[in-house]
Amino acid sequence: MTYSRRDILKIGAAAGLASAAPSHLLAQSSSGVALTAREASLQLAPPDYPQTSIWGFDGSMPGPMIRVRQGGRVTRRLVNELPQATSVHWHGVRIVNAMDGVAGLTQEAVAPAASFDIDFVAPDAGTYWYHAHNRSVEQVARGLYGALVVEEPEGPDVDRDEVLILDDWLLNPETAQIDPDFTSRHDRSHAGRVGNFIATNGQYGHSLDVRRHERLRLRLVNAANARIFELALAGLEGWVMALDGMPLDAPQPMSETILLGPGQRADLLVDVVAEQGETAYLVRVDNGEGFVQSAFPVIAASSGARRDAPEALPPNANMAPPDLSQARRVRLHMGGGAMGRLQSAQLNGERRTFRQLVDANQFWAFNDVVGMTDDPLADLALDEPVRLEIVNDTSFPHAMHLHGMHFREIAADGTLGPLRDTVLTFGGETREIVFSAHNPGDWLFHCHMLSHAASGMMTWVRVT
Repeated sequence: MTYSRRDILKIGAAAGLASAAPSHLLAQSSSGVALTAREASLQLAPPDYPQTSIWGFDGSMPGPMIRVRQGGRVTRRLVNELPQATSVHWHGVRIVNAMDGVAGLTQEAVAPAASFDIDFVAPDAGTYWYHAHNRSVEQVARGLYGALVVEEPEGPDVDRDEVLILDDWLLNPETAQIDPDFTSRHDRSHAGRVGNFIATNGQYGHSLDVRRHERLRLRLVNAANARIFELALAGLEGWVMALDGMPLDAPQPMSETILLGPGQRADLLVDVVAEQGETAYLVRVDNGEGFVQSAFPVIAASSGARRDAPEALPPNANMAPPDLSQARRVRLHMGGGAMGRLQSAQLNGERRTFRQLVDANQFWAFNDVVGMTDDPLADLALDEPVRLEIVNDTSFPHAMHLHGMHFREIAADGTLGPLRDTVLTFGGETREIVFSAHNPGDWLFHCHMLSHAASGMMTWVRVT
């Protein structure tokens, strides 16, 4: 079958077209280094398309990969050369509040032609990422993000350590330019801004040559505005080692698919079991059908025998589960959206009908309130344990991200799940998480389907 240029961009995602990883400087953090947000053009779509105009840190996309040892400092000067104010959030890092990068809550947005000095300690080993946090529904969709890798003092025995940032792009099928409508009522009221072109590390046709029996560490980051990635392995045998940067108590064999909602991450260790001349794959599953997300051509035979199954990564400190019997109970009720039951809610201190909310392009409410409030969802004492019930009374999934802290989900039988910083909830579900309020400051709690956050799904907690 022959596809036109329009067809490729319309169905390229469903045809399994992924993107090649550009090489980036894997630099240790150093003082005085600029991180410049600016416009640039790159070959995002296949080569017979024009370059796509993006916004990127240092003009690249993803932005420069930052690697630092556990306990090391990250110091950068954010320089804004964009036509909009911006800021940088360090997603998943237990950071000091002043460096969290939430415009309007922890700092003022950095105006065009201005700068902001970033300086924080990275306390936990793991896979994290940084992204714009002012008008993020637009700025992240234009490419303002990158990876932050915090390395263990002694890492696992692997041959390669690779970061794969997964994203989708909403492109004009004729020009390959980013769709400029970031306030679409349909996106805001439904599943969010879902792209028509899927990429890995920002280019077309992602492929890494490997050897049989090599062991790779794959650090997966979902940087999409709204897409949920369901992922599987082919020609690779793997183990899930960490979720949202935090090591699991024991490696979990990846015998089935895993889900990554927006903002979530997973660290995999994978052994190449495909034969020389074959190709192994990271597979994306859409509607039960598998497509290539990343390809791993096996270019050489094994240089040795396979390793034994891996041991767990070392745990990060001060992550003991809180005492559930002493935990304060807090409830977050999600309402609104298309096909929802929200009749009215508070917006800017006034009761509005749902029709009035639609007219304001605001569709979602937390506890009957649309958008940020003057008062926090919870005013917590330092180290206070919290049980937070999340009721998804909507027709859509939401990826709820807590800044500054990690939590565990409480299962129906009372057991605690792995540490996460983002929980994926589906329509009609009630989930409960527990965390210790160990990090002082004002911390955002919001949906990482960024169109949902822009249209009401934002709140915050205070820890003092």
